[in-house]
Amino acid sequence: MMVEGIWHTGHPSVMSLPWNVVFNILILLLINLLLKRTFPSLALTQGEFIVIYVMLALASVIAGHDSLQLGIPEMAIPYWLATPENKWQELFFKYLPKWLIVPKKDMVAPFFIGGENFFQKEYLRAWLPPILWWCLFIFFLGLMMIAINSIIRKQWVENEKLSYPIIQLPLAMTERGGEATFFKNKILWAGFGVAALIDIINGLRVLYPTFPLYIRVRHDEVNLGQYITTFPWNAIGWLPLPLYPFIIAMGYFMPLDLSFSLWFFYLFKKMLLVITAALGYQERTGAFPYINEQSYGAWFALFFYAVWGARRHLWLTLKKVFGKADIDDIDEPLSYRSAYLLLLISFSFLVWFCVKAGMSLGITLAFFFIVFVILFAITRVRAEVGPPTHEMAGSMNAYNILTEILGTKGVGGNNLTVFCLFWWLTGRGYRTTPMPFSLEAYKMAEEAKTSSRGLIYAMAVALPWGAFCAYIAAVYEQFKVGPSPLLDHNYYIYNQLATDLSSPRAVNPGAMIAMGVGVAFTVLMMNMRARFVWWPLHPVGYAISMNFGAEYYWSCLVISTLIKFIVIKVGGYKWHRKVIPFMFGIILGEYSVGAFWSVMSVILRQRMYDFCPG
Repeated sequence: MMVEGIWHTGHPSVMSLPWNVVFNILILLLINLLLKRTFPSLALTQGEFIVIYVMLALASVIAGHDSLQLGIPEMAIPYWLATPENKWQELFFKYLPKWLIVPKKDMVAPFFIGGENFFQKEYLRAWLPPILWWCLFIFFLGLMMIAINSIIRKQWVENEKLSYPIIQLPLAMTERGGEATFFKNKILWAGFGVAALIDIINGLRVLYPTFPLYIRVRHDEVNLGQYITTFPWNAIGWLPLPLYPFIIAMGYFMPLDLSFSLWFFYLFKKMLLVITAALGYQERTGAFPYINEQSYGAWFALFFYAVWGARRHLWLTLKKVFGKADIDDIDEPLSYRSAYLLLLISFSFLVWFCVKAGMSLGITLAFFFIVFVILFAITRVRAEVGPPTHEMAGSMNAYNILTEILGTKGVGGNNLTVFCLFWWLTGRGYRTTPMPFSLEAYKMAEEAKTSSRGLIYAMAVALPWGAFCAYIAAVYEQFKVGPSPLLDHNYYIYNQLATDLSSPRAVNPGAMIAMGVGVAFTVLMMNMRARFVWWPLHPVGYAISMNFGAEYYWSCLVISTLIKFIVIKVGGYKWHRKVIPFMFGIILGEYSVGAFWSVMSVILRQRMYDFCPG
């Protein structure tokens, strides 16, 4: 929380494979190797490592940059920033649910000023009630995700046999509780050494500015767009050149068509901006060429495609609930009857929670439909193709989608206000959603030939307890330090709310047409992929890269695409398998040295080299 939340560096939670989790697992594996030799009865099994992995991952992402690092300041901002000039009090204070925020300026002041100890009676009395309510919401939200994944697991793991690229390294590391043979692989250590050397050099340069060497790999260090000054080509704008070694390695595990499509559609988006400028249009949110809205439509199409592909399985699971289908659920994490019951109970609580907070029932149902369309689609994409990250920061959230379809008056001031408190759930980025990790844990359990039923209890504990620890850690640190980047992304949504309430937005037909275009183009690519083996474009690349986020890694995937293409073309899959340990080593090398610098930054209380985008 200090490194990512307060200092806005490191960002382990934003990667599909969180580096803090992998580093902790690596340390435990090294300890486990010693235990195997000295006290074998105390050594951990692969199944136990999977439990540790998923609990750490869930707790990390719920505390992460796009989750509670957004959600926690939302509880304090309204009563701190309200002034007679911005008219917040008269515009939306009547809609704020007081039981979900801290409605006293003197109780939130230290959060913004600093220099206070949070563990005082008056502060705890003001902050703990809303924190506990939000932890309860996260608990039922997690149960709903677990239920959905329990229902769909068999279809995606056994029937469609999706590849789950993200879990290949954790599975290889923890096989049979960690094996010395994995760590004795010379090719792995060659990759480890290359990546570690880069991070050591760059870390020393940050620590000692006079150090003579530095290797520029970050996305914010090179901007190719500054060299493009001729109209209309200068509409390309910011064109970073990220060269993160670990993202290059992660891209190697992706299917070639997806890694190609991610950077192809990123450049395609840039060309759209050039064409738009040439036609005389100025790029702005919610206007032609509606790039973000095309992404919305693509994600909705991916959701319906996934549901349509699983329609027979879903029908059988429903029939099983009523005892009218012969589908085996003995080895499932939950019986289908229990999963659907859990789904009903958890969803009912979430709806009750929102209605109690002041939202109307109809908008609440629409809100959660949008939320779970996006989360379900992300979970499917992670299972199938494993992008290194999946940020969608181009206003792709229930707030904007519903206002573009219904207008701000159609949504209503009460709903728009409560939406702001859910900015952490459907707001800025979606990189830190816990839902994919739950399904990936089921796949890891299946690969390890261990029961997945115990994972249910582990995940049910990790989410609310991880959330509670995140709240306490963030508020405690914020009370000490005061102003920090933890607050930066949260002012926007309340300013947007005030603008929308004072100057209502009408229905946006152009945005709705663009969503339709996104749906149609995605469906077209799906059909082309189904009919023609040679078709190179994957619709997931369109969905991700048309929104903001690929800026952090697009050129890394250009390199990994070329490497994988050449390796397979020249040496076939035999060479491909030989390169895999090298890529494992690159990831572990950067994660290990990067984690070392992160730990040192907390110990020394100063910023160190930041090897990870965020």
